[in-house]
Amino acid sequence: MAATTDTTAGTAPEGNPAERLREAFNRLGNQQKIIFMVAIAAVVAVIVGSVLWSRQPDWKVLFSNLSEKDGGAIVAILEAQNIPHKFNESGSLLVSADRVHEVRLKLATQGLPRGGMVGFELMENQKFGISQFAEQVNYQRGLEGELARTIMSIGAVQSARVHLAIPKPSVFVREEQKPTASVMLNLYPGRTLDAGQVAGIAHLISSSVPQLPSNNVTVIDQSGTMLSQLKSKLTEAGLDPAQIRYVREVEDSIIKRIEEILKPVLGSENYKVQVAADIDFSQTEQTAETFRPNNTPESTSIRSQQNNETANVNQATGGVPGALTNQPPVPATAPLTQPPTGNTAGQPGAKAGDLSGKVEAAGVTAPLNAAGQPISTSKNATINYEVDKTVRHTKQAMGNIRRLSAAVVVNHRKDLGKDGKPITKAIPDAEIKQINDLVREAMGFSKERGDTLSIASSPFTASEKSEAELPAWKDPENISFAKEVFKYLLLAGVIAFLYLKVIQPSLKVMFPPPADADDEATAEGVAGALGHIAIAGEDGEDHVQIDHYAAKVQKARDIAQSDPKVVANIIKEWMGANG
Repeated sequence: MAATTDTTAGTAPEGNPAERLREAFNRLGNQQKIIFMVAIAAVVAVIVGSVLWSRQPDWKVLFSNLSEKDGGAIVAILEAQNIPHKFNESGSLLVSADRVHEVRLKLATQGLPRGGMVGFELMENQKFGISQFAEQVNYQRGLEGELARTIMSIGAVQSARVHLAIPKPSVFVREEQKPTASVMLNLYPGRTLDAGQVAGIAHLISSSVPQLPSNNVTVIDQSGTMLSQLKSKLTEAGLDPAQIRYVREVEDSIIKRIEEILKPVLGSENYKVQVAADIDFSQTEQTAETFRPNNTPESTSIRSQQNNETANVNQATGGVPGALTNQPPVPATAPLTQPPTGNTAGQPGAKAGDLSGKVEAAGVTAPLNAAGQPISTSKNATINYEVDKTVRHTKQAMGNIRRLSAAVVVNHRKDLGKDGKPITKAIPDAEIKQINDLVREAMGFSKERGDTLSIASSPFTASEKSEAELPAWKDPENISFAKEVFKYLLLAGVIAFLYLKVIQPSLKVMFPPPADADDEATAEGVAGALGHIAIAGEDGEDHVQIDHYAAKVQKARDIAQSDPKVVANIIKEWMGANG
């Protein structure tokens, strides 16, 4: 059996990728070519734009409401240091978010922004020969600027202006006037100042200006409300914010002690405590001076004592009238040898058998005349006793607790009923009494002080929120996050639309897929390798032409199995010199 084969190599040499792309691009129509090129350019532009967008710095406000002078100085410094910056629509100066604090610190070292005011640096450039009036004006301007800068350091104050009215000194006391001050505050939106902060600003200015009382300082805000008047009204009414805060602190401390002792017993959500404290802020000073009489003579104390005793002896007068008779008598003396006369027994200073008779009284010794008048004596004694005296000075401290009132509500306990449904039961009286004792000890209950305590057991109801929560779609953080997500989703949607609707159909036209499946692709490769095969019969008359693709593949397989040498010779001829 003789077999003749006719093979043709129908495959052309593969070109370079550029030629293949050119051939694929030529398969498109003119309109398709334009759309494809526009789509490719749009995709490239979107990708490049998204990359640049992501690399663009996040701008944040460096300063807002800058004056022209401060704005120009700050911009000049930023340009000199090559710091990117720009202005938004509201006129605020923006820099990149990662350099906001760094730039602010650098500008602060140079005293920027000055806020449109000058401080004591105005005194650094004094000209020679300046008048005393101009020097005083510059000093006052500098003092006003420094006070305004100090007030602006308060968190709620956005800007401030201070005006000082300092009168000229006078040598006459009656014509002397005290300085006055006015303060204009521009507060941030939503910020307020309490009475304590207003009083602090007033005392700050009064302490910075000599002889300026705090009552002469007027403070107003940007709406014209007089803040210093609010302070004076509170002071005159006796409402001190510090006292109110002290009452709240006392009440909160007692509530905290009660809650800490009830939490392990009842649980954190099964009780409510409220305490009202009556605080005495009155300040009393008392001075008392008491005297105690000396009732017992044994315990008396003598401060001074004076005794006075006198004695007079009346003698008969006689003798010859004349000058000698009118003279006072000479004290009588008796000689020692004179015999005693009369009986002087029982007389003081007289001895038994002494007839002369003498009297000794009050340190006076005189003879006793039988015919004389009686003796007159007197005694005076003055005694001064000490009197008990007590001086007591009492000053009662302010802030004493006069009375405490506490109220405790305890929730019913949850339990399961006979049918298995949850029910609530009241707390037994024994446990209520135990809770009462615990709360009394925790709050420092005093019956003498008049404290009261009330404990009730009642089921709690589900409390509704008094303030509606901000919806998620109104939350600023969620809105910012949604904007970022929407930005990237929009980019992805544009790219997906261009690829699916424009680029992918064009690629299908440029690179059409094979007509058969993967197994047919394998058969196509084998058939292409074998080329066109013609088989002749023994008589040379029969000629079998394989036209069908599957038949060609099967015939080639049969030939390769039956006569592999013929197939090898055909492949060797195809390879030619390369074989």
